[in-house]
Amino acid sequence: MPIKTKKTLTSKGVRMMMDAALARAAEFGITVSVAIVDDGGHLLMLERMEGGRFHTVHSSTAKAVTAASNKRPTTTKGAQGQELDVIHALGLALAAGPKNWTAMEGGYPVMVENECIGGIGVSGGDWKQDEDIARAALGAIGAS
Repeated sequence: MPIKTKKTLTSKGVRMMMDAALARAAEFGITVSVAIVDDGGHLLMLERMEGGRFHTVHSSTAKAVTAASNKRPTTTKGAQGQELDVIHALGLALAAGPKNWTAMEGGYPVMVENECIGGIGVSGGDWKQDEDIARAALGAIGAS
């Protein structure tokens, strides 16, 4: 069949993810920016907590887009999971465009039944806090 059925994030699901992420950040006592994108990297929701640094808007969005594109958490590894040194990581970001790829931790794909339906990016804490906040958001909708 030339047509495929696919899962998508709903507005309700996106709101649930955002609420969970912001609540977890508040538990840490930090201000973050959270970006949620669909499976094509298109922004669905973005929030910068009051007092959050403005650069975190761009960082969180790049993390979400990268995670959705690669279908795996953002790391210093390349698109195929290969190790990258700093020069290659920077080169990849420049080649893809800094809005489309980053090696910073804190981006996670939204996976449902082994299908990537989007990405979430968190920026503002240390990398472990960003990870914890993103995982709380994923858990809010039962995604991995």
